[in-house]
Amino acid sequence: MPKPKLHILAAIKKLGRSVFITREVAACSGATLSNTIQALNYLKRQGVVLKIARGIWCLEMGTRKIGSYDIISYLLPGHRVYVSFVSALHLHGIIEQIPQSITLASTGHTKTIRTKMGVFFIHRIAPSFFKGFDWYKGSGSFLIAEPEKALVDCLYLSARKKKQFGYFPELNFPSSFSMKKAEKWAKAIPDKKICVSVLKKLEALNARNAS
Repeated sequence: MPKPKLHILAAIKKLGRSVFITREVAACSGATLSNTIQALNYLKRQGVVLKIARGIWCLEMGTRKIGSYDIISYLLPGHRVYVSFVSALHLHGIIEQIPQSITLASTGHTKTIRTKMGVFFIHRIAPSFFKGFDWYKGSGSFLIAEPEKALVDCLYLSARKKKQFGYFPELNFPSSFSMKKAEKWAKAIPDKKICVSVLKKLEALNARNAS
């Protein structure tokens, strides 16, 4: 077993990061997927790598501790996701309460992914509305909705699935937050019925915030 161990470690090192997926290690090493999984499980037993979720791994001996947000881009191979809804509002300082799980937007199916790094709720939004995000702080390891889009994403989901994200604790809008920009995002919602509903909710939030 020592040779596969060295071979896989060399492939992981070549990837140049602490988090990786099984398929890319197999492609980098030239080994079959089955042999790669066996080698990674061997390294896991040796305490060299940690299995975060199915197909997702990280080096146990990394230079820094891996956090929940570091694995977001690996959760749905072949699909982009971005942090939105209450998680994004918290990271932007609009909601103080720390969410117990991380909420993500995707064009794929709505699903829950449980990992050793936390629980991720992935909510589907229309492909034409999958926009309004950028890298966290301009150079982070994950994509995040801008504040106005995160709020509208919440209201969008609330209008589609009722109750979900329909109530907010106290919202602390920074001076940089633009309600007009939020309204512009609401008007971009492809479903006109949902669009009208979200605009009404924004109007109510604006009035509540001004009082």
